[in-house]
Amino acid sequence: MIRSLNEVAALAGKAARGAGAPAAQATRFGQAAVQHLCAGRDPQALTRALAALPGGPILDLPLALMQQAEAQVVEGGFETKGWDTLARSYVAALPFAATLNEKNLLWIDLNTPAKRSPVARCDLPEDLCADWQALAAKTLVPETDASRLGGAGAGLLDND
Repeated sequence: MIRSLNEVAALAGKAARGAGAPAAQATRFGQAAVQHLCAGRDPQALTRALAALPGGPILDLPLALMQQAEAQVVEGGFETKGWDTLARSYVAALPFAATLNEKNLLWIDLNTPAKRSPVARCDLPEDLCADWQALAAKTLVPETDASRLGGAGAGLLDND
């Protein structure tokens, strides 16, 4: 199913939140998921990353990238911990120029903005979309009187 990049990023982010990721890491996962799908990489890597929560690459990769950006280039390379294809998607989602070579050496240029191709839509597999929607639904508050009394939903004045 062809979807807009914003729609895919938002759905992936909500799925990550539903799977237990903090908000900032969920947003980065959504951005990386778009790059991952647009590059034609294996969608199962995204499913495995969500299944690895509350640990795994959704939490580890953004932190490792920040550490790498602060250090610029580290002699030992970038530790992907077996998440190589997903790490490439996270690197592609960075707002500045960065490359991850075959030896997992990461080069980041904080002074140069990332060059992106003008892609507006990508193919989101139906089964992946259904999985993400199920995870995203976990972030919703149940429709009960107790939840409404707690402040959920629209009040009488909110419907104007």
